[in-house]
Amino acid sequence: MYPSATPPREVKIGDAAAFAGTTPRAIRHYHQIGLLPEPGRGGDGRRRYGYDDMIRLLWIRKMSEAGIRLDDMRAAFDEARDVDDVLGRLEETLAAQEADIKRQRAAVQRLRAVGSPLGLLSPLVTDRLSHLPSEALRPSDLDALLVTERIFGPLGAAVQASVFITLATHPGLRAEADRLDAADAALDDTVDPHDLQVEELAAQHCAHHKALLQAIEAAGLDVAEEKLFEIYDAEASAEEEDAGMSAFEAVTKMPYGFSAARTRCMELTARLIAADDSAGS
Repeated sequence: MYPSATPPREVKIGDAAAFAGTTPRAIRHYHQIGLLPEPGRGGDGRRRYGYDDMIRLLWIRKMSEAGIRLDDMRAAFDEARDVDDVLGRLEETLAAQEADIKRQRAAVQRLRAVGSPLGLLSPLVTDRLSHLPSEALRPSDLDALLVTERIFGPLGAAVQASVFITLATHPGLRAEADRLDAADAALDDTVDPHDLQVEELAAQHCAHHKALLQAIEAAGLDVAEEKLFEIYDAEASAEEEDAGMSAFEAVTKMPYGFSAARTRCMELTARLIAADDSAGS
């Protein structure tokens, strides 16, 4: 003879969570946001959940599996609201999620193809540099491209890629860049910003910049940069992210910790390059 199970009239929160396939913590959250009315408590002070509560929990579970947000669930339970509004928002959310997944898959494919963190940058940047040997790009080069892409977008980083292509293919220019980087690092807080060496180093940076531009033009990379603008105009909507922050705002939020001497060297270099560009135009 088989024993007959008599269903309880009410159950505790742990049993309610187990049956509905959720957790007591989630149920308490539903109470807090008004999605599930809080039931009465038994003689021991604990909540007791009845049939209607369990039905509500089961529908919440189903809607959650369908991707409906908790805020929209309240509207779905409210008969005064048109459920089409909820479903419309859900379709928009799913479409956005599908677009995110598509971008993520493309990033994984680029990472597999490139075999380095370069694949995490935008396709506009990756495509310009993927032909270089993996050892040709240094981690500091990728760091610089990462920051530039954040501040000036994919197009700015893709244009900057010409510099790293040139450095990778011109050992003399790379050696000079390394020398200048070491000299920059030596401009610590012990160096007077108005020391003559700061001005001399700025002049050397300007000369190196000119040499880089000449090499870029000789290799035809400047022509490739012009084509980038056409490509970017066609693909900008797919690649543009975090457009709410201006370049100026981004620059002011990126810490470097440069000394006063190094900062002045950078300012002098920028002035010399601008003056040189004006004289040449």
